Amino acid sequence: MAVENNTRKLDKGIVRDFSSRMSYASYLQLPTLLSAQQPVSSPEHHDEMLFIIQHQTTELWLKLVLHELQSAAEHLRADNLGSALKEIARVKHIQKTLTEQWSVLATLTPTEYAQFRDFLGNSSGFQSSQYRAVEFVLGNKNRKMLPVFESDPEAHEQLRLLLEAPSIYDEFLAYLHRQGFDIPESVLNRDVTHAHEFSPELIPVFKHIYENAVDNWGAYEACEELVDLEDNFQLWRFRHLRTVQRTIGMKTGTGGSTGAAFLQKALELTFFPELFAVRTEIGK
Repeated sequence: MAVENNTRKLDKGIVRDFSSRMSYASYLQLPTLLSAQQPVSSPEHHDEMLFIIQHQTTELWLKLVLHELQSAAEHLRADNLGSALKEIARVKHIQKTLTEQWSVLATLTPTEYAQFRDFLGNSSGFQSSQYRAVEFVLGNKNRKMLPVFESDPEAHEQLRLLLEAPSIYDEFLAYLHRQGFDIPESVLNRDVTHAHEFSPELIPVFKHIYENAVDNWGAYEACEELVDLEDNFQLWRFRHLRTVQRTIGMKTGTGGSTGAAFLQKALELTFFPELFAVRTEIGK
């Protein structure tokens, strides 16, 4: 049916009365969600709304990333590799969105940010418990991060539990062991409260998987999915660093860190070092 007068007619079946029905707004709790943007600058600075929404949406995506990664770890424990890879694939799409999102914040100029930055006090993205939780799930454990969250018992407990739980890489290596791959006992029984460190004994295992991909397709595909996951995470870290440099230069962070210099060090951290190191050995 053609549109007349540049106005679309509503279908007769469209529901209009929500006095006793669940609506879009009530299902998503939009009144609560959309009232959560409360600028603290005085007088209120126009660009603070951008700053708040940027970080709130990041936290929502991080919540979903955690939801998917923890489920993927459970599937690996149950030897359900296909379902784990499906969830990791979803995380990769979320990571792309998170990385592209930095370009929106990068429209905030140094002059604009300086006009409301002091109102933030010591609040900082460094204090994102969900970001630390994602790092813990992926294997970058650091017990020294926990005291930052002592004033938030729920976040502190979540991080404590994740610190003491196997990472998704630990679960993947245990899965490979159950599938008959020669994973060293020192790796299987490591102290999971510490960050995973490079283990040269794993290189022959991954070399065999890569050089015999047809016979080990599930393991091979999982290795590449994890490589994608780390690549994407490092891209996010890099875009974070560059956005900070673009906005505040080399100033100290609001949370007390050295700012860009501290973020630069994060680029040296790794989740799955053997999956990158094995590339040097393939074909030798």
